[in-house]
Amino acid sequence: MKRLVVTADDFGLSLEVNEAVEQAHRDGILTAASLMVSAPAAADAVARARRLPGLRVGLHLVLVEAWPTLPAAELPDLTDAQGLMRRDMGRLGLDLALKASARRQLAAEIAAQFEAYRATGLPLDHVNAHKHFHVHPLIAGAVLRIGRDFGMRAIRVPRETRAVLRTAEPGSDPRPALDIAPWAALLAVRARQAGLLIPDRTLGLAWSGAMTSKRVAGLLAHLPDGLTELYTHPATAGGFPGEAAGYAYAAERDALIAPEARDAITRMAAATGGFSDFS
Repeated sequence: MKRLVVTADDFGLSLEVNEAVEQAHRDGILTAASLMVSAPAAADAVARARRLPGLRVGLHLVLVEAWPTLPAAELPDLTDAQGLMRRDMGRLGLDLALKASARRQLAAEIAAQFEAYRATGLPLDHVNAHKHFHVHPLIAGAVLRIGRDFGMRAIRVPRETRAVLRTAEPGSDPRPALDIAPWAALLAVRARQAGLLIPDRTLGLAWSGAMTSKRVAGLLAHLPDGLTELYTHPATAGGFPGEAAGYAYAAERDALIAPEARDAITRMAAATGGFSDFS
């Protein structure tokens, strides 16, 4: 059986993102969105989600490159001079291994983001993290431990089947995510042991920021059996704080509302929804 969750990351990052999420859910194939609870447009995102009862919303943990929930002064090992979460993921990961203070701050910030999400009153459909930083073993451990107390039932495991990509776009040679593959495999084992629902595969890694209409329709036309998460980054336009350089935001929004995408899901007879619909 083919089961599909179509997710938009960075919900709450900007009004442009929020508008695209609403459009893609109302008029397209988007079934879920991942909320950045302390981003500039988070309140607008929550208001939209309350008007969209069919949209499943989860927590997009921000542990790198964006706005923390706790004051930056309480996170000296995790934040930069601008008060944002640090960008140097490699060094930050090492600091988490070497500094007990960094690990304490990490746990406090993760708990604060879960608490901020709970305060929205929205059901918690799933959890993932900005830049997939939750695959780091120390971060994964904290998320699994803390998330249990907040009712976490599903988590993204970023593992992509390149054979599906090659079939969807013949002649392509997508780069494998070798840098996170071992950690993703470990996360899958730990998540299953914790009784969490995880996708059998996550599509959108190799083509992140470039999920065009042709690619999305191609992936959907060759959807394998099992639970697939296809994640995207839609926005009505770029030019907002926190955007990723080079991302084709509007093109990804267009891909989600293209008739070809809906037709492909119909032809594949895929059941669609959020993670909570398949738990």
